[in-house]
Amino acid sequence: MMTPRQISEDRGVGSSPHFRHTPLQIIHVIGNFLRIWSVYSMYSYFSQTGASVVLFIFTCLIPSSILFLALQKPWKGRALSNQQVVPSVINGVITALYFILWGKGLKSCGPVRAILAEYSGAVLGVLSAALYGRRGHIWKKIGGLIAMLASFYFLSQGPATEDQTEEVLGMGEMVVPILAGILSALRRVIARRVSLKNQLKRRLNAITITSATCFLFPVAMWDFITGSTSGNSVQLPFSTWAFLSTTLFGVILIFYIDSIAEERLHMVFSSPRHLMVAGGCIIVMEIVYKMDFSLPGFIICSLLLGFGIYEATALERGKKGSFQESDPLTGVLEDQVQMSPLPT
Repeated sequence: MMTPRQISEDRGVGSSPHFRHTPLQIIHVIGNFLRIWSVYSMYSYFSQTGASVVLFIFTCLIPSSILFLALQKPWKGRALSNQQVVPSVINGVITALYFILWGKGLKSCGPVRAILAEYSGAVLGVLSAALYGRRGHIWKKIGGLIAMLASFYFLSQGPATEDQTEEVLGMGEMVVPILAGILSALRRVIARRVSLKNQLKRRLNAITITSATCFLFPVAMWDFITGSTSGNSVQLPFSTWAFLSTTLFGVILIFYIDSIAEERLHMVFSSPRHLMVAGGCIIVMEIVYKMDFSLPGFIICSLLLGFGIYEATALERGKKGSFQESDPLTGVLEDQVQMSPLPT
């Protein structure tokens, strides 16, 4: 007869962490696929209609902020302190700038470059590690930075497309989505520094998105007025699918998916594993949308970018050989962020 201890040991062998996390990994892949699908829908809408990026994003953020407020109810529960609310409001300004730059980068550079440029926030992790981290692996981090810059350069030259004559943009055009990626990394770090508690982080995210919507309002109105007076926006074409997919998948769902990835899978946004998931989704969508796509060129750029992120943002391996991935900007200071959050 088996003792309770033997039964528990047998169950522990059969239920490894890998198998326990498989459903969450599937959810993570599906969530990222839906988000990238919304990106391609948005790009198709922009390329076919020439609609205003700012107005479209503003119309998507309005229902997103309402839904976040309804779901998280930041006014209920424990009262939020000024040390939490003020950084969240400031983070809303950064989020608004990120959406504007990223949307304009998507419209001018295409979905492949816009999505991969979001990982440019890892560059700040390199700078953080170089300035404040240990000096023993500084050359590895510099090598990772060079690999990332090379990847972005190759992307600007169009190796991920078949037609090399029409798709060469140059690094000047890539600056906009790269800046958007850096702002995206900055807003993630601010959100983490404000609070490490999951429920509180979700409540503060509702404040951040609402703040971003408010800051986008005057910009959107100015864009609408100037477009109307110039005669470029006499007709305002609208795509229901692009609007719904961007709102539900590109803003709301992806927040919860990334939260699950960080909390349960220990997978931050700018990591090789996250890039691998996004790369697979991009390949599928490029085939579905019949884009001008070169698979070998895309794989080369993705491998360079993944290698650069791995070398640049990986924390030191522990004594047990474990590996942790650091967030962009904080780099090797990630442990300090977790040890000393702002007061709650």
